[in-house]
Amino acid sequence: MIQRLTISILVALSALSMASSAVASEIAPPRQFLHQSIPVLGMTLDKARQPAGIVTYVVIHFHQRSDHGGLKVHFRKVPGRFGPIARKAVATAIDRVARSANLQDDSWTVVLTFPYSGLTLYGDSLSAMVALSVLALAKNEAIVYGRTLTGRITEDGHIGKVAGIPYKIYAAYSERLDRVLIPDEQHPGDGEWRTPFLMHVSHVGTLEKAYQGLTGRSLFPKKSLK
Repeated sequence: MIQRLTISILVALSALSMASSAVASEIAPPRQFLHQSIPVLGMTLDKARQPAGIVTYVVIHFHQRSDHGGLKVHFRKVPGRFGPIARKAVATAIDRVARSANLQDDSWTVVLTFPYSGLTLYGDSLSAMVALSVLALAKNEAIVYGRTLTGRITEDGHIGKVAGIPYKIYAAYSERLDRVLIPDEQHPGDGEWRTPFLMHVSHVGTLEKAYQGLTGRSLFPKKSLK
Protein backbone atom coordinates (compact mmCIF):
# COMPACT_ATOMS: atom_id res chain seq x y z
CA MET A 1 0.00 0.00 0.00
CA ILE A 2 2.81 2.39 0.92
CA GLN A 3 4.64 1.52 -2.31
CA ARG A 4 1.54 2.28 -4.43
CA LEU A 5 1.05 5.58 -2.60
CA THR A 6 4.68 6.56 -3.21
CA ILE A 7 4.42 5.74 -6.91
CA SER A 8 1.19 7.77 -7.19
CA ILE A 9 2.84 10.80 -5.57
CA LEU A 10 5.87 10.57 -7.89
CA VAL A 11 3.62 10.34 -10.97
CA ALA A 12 1.60 13.35 -9.80
CA LEU A 13 4.75 15.41 -9.17
CA SER A 14 6.13 14.42 -12.57
CA ALA A 15 2.90 15.50 -14.29
CA LEU A 16 2.91 18.79 -12.38
CA SER A 17 6.52 19.43 -13.38
CA MET A 18 5.75 18.78 -17.05
CA ALA A 19 2.72 21.09 -16.92
CA SER A 20 4.80 23.83 -15.30
CA SER A 21 7.47 23.46 -17.99
CA ALA A 22 4.86 23.70 -20.72
CA VAL A 23 3.42 26.91 -19.24
CA ALA A 24 6.90 28.40 -18.84
CA SER A 25 7.80 27.59 -22.47
CA GLU A 26 4.63 29.31 -23.66
CA ILE A 27 5.19 32.57 -21.80
CA ALA A 28 9.00 32.82 -22.09
CA PRO A 29 10.10 34.92 -25.06
CA PRO A 30 12.34 33.20 -27.62
CA ARG A 31 16.09 33.37 -27.12
CA GLN A 32 18.45 33.57 -30.05
CA PHE A 33 22.15 32.67 -30.17
CA LEU A 34 23.98 33.31 -33.45
CA HIS A 35 27.52 33.97 -34.59
CA GLN A 36 29.52 34.80 -37.71
CA SER A 37 33.15 35.48 -38.61
CA ILE A 38 33.50 38.56 -40.82
CA PRO A 39 36.43 40.08 -42.76
CA VAL A 40 37.41 43.64 -41.87
CA LEU A 41 39.82 45.90 -43.73
CA GLY A 42 42.48 47.90 -41.93
CA MET A 43 45.86 49.57 -42.19
CA THR A 44 49.27 48.48 -40.94
CA LEU A 45 52.96 49.04 -41.67
CA ASP A 46 54.98 46.65 -43.80
CA LYS A 47 58.58 45.56 -43.16
CA ALA A 48 59.85 48.82 -44.65
CA ARG A 49 57.57 50.78 -42.30
CA GLN A 50 55.37 51.85 -45.20
CA PRO A 51 51.54 51.89 -45.01
CA ALA A 52 49.81 48.76 -46.25
CA GLY A 53 46.31 47.35 -46.20
CA ILE A 54 45.42 44.25 -44.24
CA VAL A 55 42.48 41.85 -43.97
CA THR A 56 41.68 40.38 -40.56
CA TYR A 57 38.62 38.67 -39.15
CA VAL A 58 36.33 39.48 -36.24
CA VAL A 59 34.07 36.87 -34.68
CA ILE A 60 30.62 38.12 -33.63
CA HIS A 61 28.44 36.30 -31.11
CA PHE A 62 24.88 37.63 -30.96
CA HIS A 63 22.40 36.84 -28.20
CA GLN A 64 18.76 37.91 -28.18
CA ARG A 65 17.98 38.10 -24.45
CA SER A 66 14.62 37.71 -22.74
CA ASP A 67 14.95 41.02 -20.87
CA HIS A 68 15.10 44.63 -22.08
CA GLY A 69 17.98 45.87 -19.96
CA GLY A 70 19.72 47.73 -22.78
CA LEU A 71 22.26 47.04 -25.51
CA LYS A 72 25.31 45.21 -24.17
CA VAL A 73 28.50 45.05 -26.22
CA HIS A 74 31.45 43.07 -24.84
CA PHE A 75 34.97 43.05 -26.31
CA ARG A 76 37.08 40.03 -25.42
CA LYS A 77 40.68 40.78 -24.44
CA VAL A 78 42.09 37.49 -25.73
CA PRO A 79 43.51 36.33 -28.04
CA GLY A 80 43.66 39.89 -29.49
CA ARG A 81 42.31 43.18 -28.19
CA PHE A 82 40.19 46.09 -29.44
CA GLY A 83 41.56 49.61 -29.01
CA PRO A 84 39.47 52.29 -27.26
CA ILE A 85 38.52 54.08 -30.50
CA ALA A 86 37.43 50.79 -32.09
CA ARG A 87 35.33 49.85 -29.04
CA LYS A 88 33.54 53.18 -28.90
CA ALA A 89 32.95 53.34 -32.66
CA VAL A 90 31.53 49.81 -32.82
CA ALA A 91 29.16 50.25 -29.88
CA THR A 92 27.91 53.58 -31.28
CA ALA A 93 27.50 52.14 -34.79
CA ILE A 94 25.44 49.18 -33.58
CA ASP A 95 23.02 51.48 -31.80
CA ARG A 96 22.77 53.79 -34.82
CA VAL A 97 22.01 51.05 -37.33
CA ALA A 98 19.40 49.53 -35.01
CA ARG A 99 17.60 52.86 -34.73
CA SER A 100 17.85 53.45 -38.48
CA ALA A 101 16.33 50.01 -39.12
CA ASN A 102 13.53 50.67 -36.59
CA LEU A 103 14.68 47.80 -34.37
CA GLN A 104 14.88 47.74 -30.58
CA ASP A 105 18.38 46.78 -29.45
CA ASP A 106 17.71 46.86 -25.69
CA SER A 107 17.64 43.04 -25.56
CA TRP A 108 20.81 42.49 -27.61
CA THR A 109 24.06 41.17 -26.23
CA VAL A 110 26.99 41.28 -28.65
CA VAL A 111 30.35 39.66 -27.87
CA LEU A 112 33.27 40.42 -30.19
CA THR A 113 36.50 38.44 -30.50
CA PHE A 114 39.65 39.43 -32.39
CA PRO A 115 41.32 36.02 -32.88
CA TYR A 116 44.93 37.17 -33.26
CA SER A 117 47.14 36.62 -30.24
CA GLY A 118 48.95 39.71 -29.01
CA LEU A 119 47.50 42.07 -31.65
CA THR A 120 45.26 45.10 -31.12
CA LEU A 121 42.63 46.34 -33.57
CA TYR A 122 42.66 50.15 -33.77
CA GLY A 123 40.56 52.76 -35.58
CA ASP A 124 36.90 53.08 -36.48
CA SER A 125 36.77 51.88 -40.09
CA LEU A 126 35.54 48.43 -39.01
CA SER A 127 32.51 49.87 -37.21
CA ALA A 128 30.09 49.90 -40.16
CA MET A 129 30.94 46.33 -41.13
CA VAL A 130 30.52 45.05 -37.57
CA ALA A 131 27.30 46.98 -36.97
CA LEU A 132 25.62 45.80 -40.17
CA SER A 133 26.73 42.24 -39.46
CA VAL A 134 25.10 42.44 -36.02
CA LEU A 135 21.96 43.83 -37.65
CA ALA A 136 21.93 40.91 -40.09
CA LEU A 137 22.16 38.40 -37.24
CA ALA A 138 19.32 40.17 -35.43
CA LYS A 139 17.22 39.75 -38.58
CA ASN A 140 18.16 36.05 -38.93
CA GLU A 141 20.27 36.88 -41.98
CA ALA A 142 24.01 36.88 -42.64
CA ILE A 143 26.80 38.56 -44.58
CA VAL A 144 27.53 36.83 -47.88
CA TYR A 145 30.89 35.05 -47.78
CA GLY A 146 33.70 37.08 -49.37
CA ARG A 147 32.05 40.50 -48.99
CA THR A 148 33.17 43.32 -46.73
CA LEU A 149 32.69 47.03 -46.05
CA THR A 150 34.99 49.72 -44.75
CA GLY A 151 33.50 52.86 -43.24
CA ARG A 152 31.79 54.46 -40.26
CA ILE A 153 28.13 54.99 -39.41
CA THR A 154 27.35 58.69 -39.25
CA GLU A 155 24.93 60.21 -36.75
CA ASP A 156 22.26 60.55 -39.45
CA GLY A 157 22.62 56.88 -40.45
CA HIS A 158 24.88 56.97 -43.50
CA ILE A 159 28.20 55.38 -44.43
CA GLY A 160 30.93 57.84 -43.45
CA LYS A 161 34.31 58.22 -45.16
CA VAL A 162 37.51 56.60 -43.90
CA ALA A 163 41.14 56.81 -45.03
CA GLY A 164 43.34 54.24 -46.73
CA ILE A 165 40.80 52.95 -49.25
CA PRO A 166 43.35 52.10 -52.00
CA TYR A 167 45.51 50.08 -49.59
CA LYS A 168 42.49 48.24 -48.21
CA ILE A 169 41.17 47.35 -51.65
CA TYR A 170 44.52 45.87 -52.71
CA ALA A 171 44.60 43.88 -49.47
CA ALA A 172 41.11 42.54 -50.20
CA TYR A 173 42.24 41.69 -53.72
CA SER A 174 45.26 39.78 -52.37
CA GLU A 175 42.98 37.85 -50.00
CA ARG A 176 40.62 37.08 -52.91
CA LEU A 177 37.57 38.67 -51.38
CA ASP A 178 34.73 38.90 -53.89
CA ARG A 179 33.36 42.34 -53.22
CA VAL A 180 34.37 45.46 -51.28
CA LEU A 181 31.93 48.22 -50.36
CA ILE A 182 33.39 51.67 -49.76
CA PRO A 183 31.84 55.03 -48.79
CA ASP A 184 30.49 57.32 -51.49
CA GLU A 185 32.53 60.18 -50.06
CA GLN A 186 36.26 59.88 -50.64
CA HIS A 187 38.81 60.78 -47.98
CA PRO A 188 40.92 63.75 -49.21
CA GLY A 189 44.15 61.97 -48.30
CA ASP A 190 43.54 59.02 -50.61
CA GLY A 191 43.99 60.81 -53.93
CA GLU A 192 43.42 58.93 -57.19
CA TRP A 193 43.72 55.16 -57.48
CA ARG A 194 42.80 52.30 -59.76
CA THR A 195 40.65 49.29 -59.02
CA PRO A 196 42.54 45.98 -59.42
CA PHE A 197 41.54 43.87 -62.44
CA LEU A 198 38.27 41.96 -61.87
CA MET A 199 37.90 43.38 -58.35
CA HIS A 200 34.27 44.27 -57.58
CA VAL A 201 34.20 47.60 -55.72
CA SER A 202 30.89 49.32 -54.92
CA HIS A 203 30.34 52.85 -53.61
CA VAL A 204 27.59 53.04 -50.99
CA GLY A 205 26.24 55.99 -49.09
CA THR A 206 23.10 54.70 -47.39
CA LEU A 207 22.55 51.85 -44.96
CA GLU A 208 20.04 50.32 -47.35
CA LYS A 209 22.60 50.05 -50.16
CA ALA A 210 25.32 48.84 -47.82
CA TYR A 211 23.09 46.20 -46.24
CA GLN A 212 21.86 44.95 -49.60
CA GLY A 213 25.41 44.82 -50.92
CA LEU A 214 26.60 42.76 -47.95
CA THR A 215 23.65 40.40 -47.53
CA GLY A 216 21.85 40.42 -50.87
CA ARG A 217 18.69 41.32 -48.97
CA SER A 218 16.74 44.52 -48.40
CA LEU A 219 17.04 46.35 -45.11
CA PHE A 220 13.37 47.28 -45.38
CA PRO A 221 11.56 44.42 -47.19
CA LYS A 222 8.49 45.52 -49.13
CA LYS A 223 5.24 44.19 -47.71
CA SER A 224 3.20 42.18 -50.17
CA LEU A 225 -0.33 43.34 -50.89
CA LYS A 226 -3.13 40.88 -50.18
